[in-house]
Amino acid sequence: MTAKKKGKQPGKPPRRGKKLRNQMKNQYQKVAKEGVVPLKRALQVLKSIKRAKFDETVEVHMSLGIDPTQSDQMIRGSVPLPFGVGKAVRVLVFCQGDNVQKAREAGADHAGSDELIKRIQGEGWLDFDVALATQDMMGQVSRLGKILGPRGLIPTPKAGTVITMGQDVGQIVREFKAGKVEYRTDKGGNVHAGVGKMSFDDERLTANIMAFVDQIRAVKPSGVRGNYVRSITLAGTMTPGVPVTL
Repeated sequence: MTAKKKGKQPGKPPRRGKKLRNQMKNQYQKVAKEGVVPLKRALQVLKSIKRAKFDETVEVHMSLGIDPTQSDQMIRGSVPLPFGVGKAVRVLVFCQGDNVQKAREAGADHAGSDELIKRIQGEGWLDFDVALATQDMMGQVSRLGKILGPRGLIPTPKAGTVITMGQDVGQIVREFKAGKVEYRTDKGGNVHAGVGKMSFDDERLTANIMAFVDQIRAVKPSGVRGNYVRSITLAGTMTPGVPVTL
């Protein structure tokens, strides 16, 4: 028999050191002691348990009382955050004609048609965070479904990433560049999004969080009965979740 190799093993995270285990234990104990708290207190707790050296993203997680197996209860869309997400958003726009110049002037990182589609198909190029498309381009863009779909990058009307004839290309680009976030319920009926950075002051985080929560409440499917929002939790990239009452 060959001896088992020590060290890194595929599919298994490295063993946590004693210092890290103690830090995480203290974090969970502090959150558990607080219980469900108002938003103002939740932000204080979240910032007090931050341990990472980088500027962590603040995320909102909402558990919804929907049936994810029913297509009319699936929730998907986008919402502009008053103070953005705290990071540069790389926006690509599939468009043609005058819209190419409009998109670039509004801040789009990439704008064009056939050349972008060929680059994605041929090179597997995905150097962008959000993909938008004008309605007249969707016939061609749909061919990228197998590449962009699994990554959540395929433009879709439900997410607000398809620009219709009556919409201003420049305005849509500016909204996403400023911090318009997409949301979509998962198989467990949960929805979540990054709504800012730990370095944001409480007022900016509160405004962003409330904009997201209010949007989710506003799109409640008509077929949902009973408690729609079951729970709301705030978390940092490397922190436990803090239950919130709103």
